[in-house]
Amino acid sequence: MSVIESIHEDHGATFGERGGRTVVEHFGRPQRTHRAVRNGVGLLEMIYGVVVVEGDDRLEYVDNVVSNRVPSEDGRGCYALVLEPQGGIDVELYVYNAGERLLLFVPPEKAEPLAEEWSEKVFIQDVDIRVATDDYAIFGIHGPHATEKIASVLNGAASPDERLSFVRGSMGDSGVTVVRTDALTGEESYEVICAAADAEAVYDVLLNQGLNAAPFGYRAFESLTLEAGSPLFETELEGTVPNVLGLRNGLDFDKGCYVGQEVVSRVENRGQPSRRLVGLTLSSEGDGDDELRVPDAGAAVFDGDASVGEVTRAGESPMLEAGIALALVDYDLESDDLTVRIGGEEVPATLTELPFYDGSDRSARLPAYE
Repeated sequence: MSVIESIHEDHGATFGERGGRTVVEHFGRPQRTHRAVRNGVGLLEMIYGVVVVEGDDRLEYVDNVVSNRVPSEDGRGCYALVLEPQGGIDVELYVYNAGERLLLFVPPEKAEPLAEEWSEKVFIQDVDIRVATDDYAIFGIHGPHATEKIASVLNGAASPDERLSFVRGSMGDSGVTVVRTDALTGEESYEVICAAADAEAVYDVLLNQGLNAAPFGYRAFESLTLEAGSPLFETELEGTVPNVLGLRNGLDFDKGCYVGQEVVSRVENRGQPSRRLVGLTLSSEGDGDDELRVPDAGAAVFDGDASVGEVTRAGESPMLEAGIALALVDYDLESDDLTVRIGGEEVPATLTELPFYDGSDRSARLPAYE
């Protein structure tokens, strides 16, 4: 559940669910809030599962399991994946080296199964793994003025410059850790981590002190990440081979063997995967409807009469005032005759270079193919 649900209720939040956790969907008029984030700065309570790994062998243990190199220096982090034997993504992780422990931020529904599975595989190594989701609150700060916002309320440290690096300081009377994120919304962005007991006080500082911040929910977050071309775990990543997504920021091709690594290497050495992730801009039908029609996830993409892929996620872009979609399609697809099936009809679609919208930063998850 949300750590500060009652505070969100006081601000008129509408709630939903992601990964078994209660989240804020919106505070009303999500498209207007979307624009407020693009033009200034927004505040979102992030929902993660948190796993803590401690012990003398913590670095070696985690590094042997995940797809990226775990940093050995305190104050650094990485984005990594746990893969299935067939190469599909089972878990995405942000791994932060916090000195005597590693903090792993994972999709909320993955924390318990991951900690249980890893604990069962620990034998003679000095490793302790536990779920600590309820110990922390995490708030996202996104927008072209996000750095200015953090600077206006963070005491005892300067805003971190390098992505997935962090500093420790305070906001008001509360200790916080501030991470420079990988810009999934296509804007400057940070995450502020604090003890759950300090969540209300820190949220109040972020909302009301220093530069103004607009509260927003996951509906706006998802539309922001769609415009930014960022694949998300629930819609694009889970079960997909990372090469197909061009998700190179989560892979270290030089590190040793981990589960699924042989598949990733084989696809890499082949030169290209069978599919790739692309952007599609949908044609307006000009029928006078107030709301654009957008396809559901799984909607077929056609090149003429041939099916060439399917939509993973779609929505209306508040900044472009058009329907946009991410889709997995045949790798070598280049066509001016694409359509997407919406409600049994074929709607024209145009291949569009990602991101759909250029903000103040670029998402580290933008598809990249060699």
